[in-house]
Amino acid sequence: MAARAHNVAAAQQQNRALGGVPAMGKQQKAAMAGRPDPKNTRRALGDIGNVEANNRRAPLGDIANVVNARAAEGKPQPHEPVNRPVTRNFGAQLLKNAQEKAKNPAARPAVRRAHHVKPAPPPPEHVIEISSDSDVTKSEAGSVSSVRKYSRKKVVTTLSHVLSARSKFAAGITEEPAIQDIDKLDGDNQLAVVDYIEDIYKFYKVAENECRASDYMDSQEEINAKMRGILIDWILEVHQKFDLMPESLYLTVYIIDMYLSLQSVLRRELQLVGVSALLIACKYEEIWAPEVNDFILISDSAYTREQILKMEKAILNRLEWNLTVPTPYVFLVRFAKAASSSDHKNDKEMENTVFFFAELALLQYGLVQSKPSMVAAAAVYAARLTLKKTPLWTDTLKHHTGFTEAQLMDAAKILVASHSTAPDSKLKVVYKKYSSEKLGGVALRPPATDLCK
Repeated sequence: MAARAHNVAAAQQQNRALGGVPAMGKQQKAAMAGRPDPKNTRRALGDIGNVEANNRRAPLGDIANVVNARAAEGKPQPHEPVNRPVTRNFGAQLLKNAQEKAKNPAARPAVRRAHHVKPAPPPPEHVIEISSDSDVTKSEAGSVSSVRKYSRKKVVTTLSHVLSARSKFAAGITEEPAIQDIDKLDGDNQLAVVDYIEDIYKFYKVAENECRASDYMDSQEEINAKMRGILIDWILEVHQKFDLMPESLYLTVYIIDMYLSLQSVLRRELQLVGVSALLIACKYEEIWAPEVNDFILISDSAYTREQILKMEKAILNRLEWNLTVPTPYVFLVRFAKAASSSDHKNDKEMENTVFFFAELALLQYGLVQSKPSMVAAAAVYAARLTLKKTPLWTDTLKHHTGFTEAQLMDAAKILVASHSTAPDSKLKVVYKKYSSEKLGGVALRPPATDLCK
């Protein structure tokens, strides 16, 4: 059986080489039709082998057909493949030829590789750098060359400009003073509301005239200005111990002065007014306001919970629940910003000194009737005097505060005098607070007593 299958395969191979198609018997026809031959079912393995042999494509025959098709189309024909049985001698010859080619690589046919041409780099594009506001500010503070680097427009000093400036100087005509834009660095800060800040402070200037305390000491029978100073000094200490917001402090003092200007208070209830006013301010300004029990403990249990809550209700009703008012703090933030310089260290020193004088102003009953904006501007002026800034009052400060030096002189004298007497005063909370290293020790600087002469 094996010899017969070998003969059949040899015959099929010979027919393929000659381009013929091998003849199929009955068994093969039945296998191709998908049904077995009932006469010879014992040679199933041979039938499967014949079917597989018939299904396989004849590579040499296919190539020959492709070659004939190329010749018909006029295309160059490749070398016709030789159908030669691989014998031992032929295999040995092929192996020898392969070894000779491996020993002599020069004899190998050169393989033509595609030459990849690198594309030429694109011409460099001209990139225009757009600097941020902070970069422009740094360049302005650096030098004129750095300013020109970030400036889109080249600064050119023409002859007509020079002649015009000389003519104005000869005629005694001076140009209008340049007012600095103190909000130019806050353009990207949404909390700074740069687009509305000027309108907001115009409203504050109008609103501060409608909610000011009057001179109430004459209407009070049992309290005086000295008692008020002791109460405010204690409020400052409690505020510092609780680490509260500065807005709470200034609102507390406003509530105390407004209530005392509207209601007569007994001496034993003065501290109760202060505790309840601080509780109201903390509820209004703080995120986590202290509880009533905290105020009971801080006042050494001088008042009960019911007394504090009752006074709280009385104050709110007397003030008609009007707590949204411009205190000196809102003006201090704006005016200190106008007085700042490009040096961060000097800015911090100026800020601490301004708030030092502002808290000294809270102790002074003589400034109760003054506008909150004037008190804030006087604190800035006294701070610049103490730090020996030149000029003392710039055009930018005059523009944003709305006050001249002459208008601030009286209030500034009160603050400077308070600074000079602070080391020997019994009310030392503010002085000790700003004598610390944390706040730069600004209270230890020598006071500007020349202004008081």
